[in-house]
Amino acid sequence: MDILKSMEAAVVAGKIDEVKSLTRQALDEKIPPNDILNQGLIKGLEEVGKRFECQEIFVPELLMAGMAMKDALTLLQPILEKSDIPPVGKLVIGTVEGDVHDIGKNIVSMIFSGSGFQVTDLGIDVSAARFVEAVEKEKPDILALSCLYTPTRLAMKDVMRLLKEKNLRDRVKVIIGGAPIDQSYADLIGADGFAPDPPSGVRKVMGWLGK
Repeated sequence: MDILKSMEAAVVAGKIDEVKSLTRQALDEKIPPNDILNQGLIKGLEEVGKRFECQEIFVPELLMAGMAMKDALTLLQPILEKSDIPPVGKLVIGTVEGDVHDIGKNIVSMIFSGSGFQVTDLGIDVSAARFVEAVEKEKPDILALSCLYTPTRLAMKDVMRLLKEKNLRDRVKVIIGGAPIDQSYADLIGADGFAPDPPSGVRKVMGWLGK
């Protein structure tokens, strides 16, 4: 099994130390960083996503795979930046105002970061104004809104309204997610889409960006 296949398997198994060690070894062997990312790490993440959707693995395994990706990226990111390879896209994410839950958001952030996105995480209890300020400043391709409580999902509607008021709505794709969210709510507030889990969210966003 070559090193990229081993890396893919280690990501699927959530072996954090092994993924980082294999990434370091691949760099020492002069394997192009972009190949390490796409043919090793992201392939592993794609397999994790398939297994998660088929309920062969669950949130703990998904979290371990995301952590493995994040650690590997600490080695890859400086080299990718020096080589002028652009990120897949830019994403701003946060948990909406009134909600302080961040486990789901953190997993999403790690999965997108591991998939090659430049991620700006605004944290929890983020106001509509802060989201809009981040869109103006960061100029992301994607804005991701998260919540856990049903009442706090109304804050997503406030974000959509303010984006329109500031004439920013057409400049960014908006994806929403969380326990009380479904596609009908996304349609109701005018978001571009809904994702029930991180892997499907990555696939949807990749489709939007033509990746």
